[in-house]
Amino acid sequence: MKATQELHDLGQSLWLDNITRDLLDSGTLKRYIDEFSVTGLTSNPTIFEHAISTSKSYDAEIVRLAAKGLAGEELFFEMALQDLTRAADLFAAVHQRTAGNDGYVSLEVSPLLAYDAEQSVAAATSLHRKANRPNLFIKIPGTKEGNSAIEGAIGAGIPINVTLLFSRDHYLASADAYMRGLERRIAAGLSPDVRSVASVFLSRWDGATMDKVPVPLRDRLGVAVGQQVYKTYRDILDSDRWQRLANFGARPQRLLFASTGTKDPKASDVLYIGALAAPNTIDTMPEKTLLAFGDHGKLAGVLPRDGGDCEAVLADFQKAGIDLDQLAADLQSHGAKSFDESWQNLLDSIASKGKQLKIAS
Repeated sequence: MKATQELHDLGQSLWLDNITRDLLDSGTLKRYIDEFSVTGLTSNPTIFEHAISTSKSYDAEIVRLAAKGLAGEELFFEMALQDLTRAADLFAAVHQRTAGNDGYVSLEVSPLLAYDAEQSVAAATSLHRKANRPNLFIKIPGTKEGNSAIEGAIGAGIPINVTLLFSRDHYLASADAYMRGLERRIAAGLSPDVRSVASVFLSRWDGATMDKVPVPLRDRLGVAVGQQVYKTYRDILDSDRWQRLANFGARPQRLLFASTGTKDPKASDVLYIGALAAPNTIDTMPEKTLLAFGDHGKLAGVLPRDGGDCEAVLADFQKAGIDLDQLAADLQSHGAKSFDESWQNLLDSIASKGKQLKIAS
């Protein structure tokens, strides 16, 4: 039995952190579903920028949509929704079989709306309605500004993937925003069955500290943060506040482990996967990591309910001079800027390709 199947049987969902038209057209995504127990996928501006700029698969559609007068973000979202609705249909059986718990794909709102909660909610609502798929998450970053948009979108009944979370405090704030949105719906006499996941990024912690700590601590911070957030996730589900929401029909905002591709060339290429195996969570991984885990991955047991030794490990990093709160803030800020840059590169790539293809035709 493949290690990916073992992970799935343990109760953790495996999602692919990638989407390209080639992946769909070649049947590769379908093969990953069948052979590697993949039950969902995520996307972001960087993934789409790479897909569109390095492939000819989008060229004809860029020309067709440009001829209809579409450009910039409007043209991009049209193509992205084409890919993601096809992927969503591949996962539709999973979504139905798990009563809406699994089988999702994700699309991010424009990073240009990061500081405008009202417009973010409007964009999330528009994209979700246009896709017309129940198993599409709209991604909104879990920044201070984003949390208002998360509350508003959940209140409007839009399934949300909260992205760019790096710490327990980030996660707690996003969970609070999710529950506020559900409470708003209950107060209005609406169903609180609006799904969400909270995506906590891991490998960037180790990428930022690997050359700043003693060798015994190298590549241990990301796992420790994941363990700490998992304990907090379980604590929230046990809380009186959540139990009240569950009584009205709410479903948990599932914890998703993201950024699980190993940054350190000296470390295991499946470092984060086996170490963070936990039921009723999600692990979204790059294609390379998925294939590696399917080939030679091993489970190290189930992630302890209490987070194991995470607090001791985090204390060791603080003793080594790492300001964890400041680093979390920096990682989130850098992550947001990176997506901004990828977004601009994406729009530039589409515009440049459009001009080249028009000239060539």
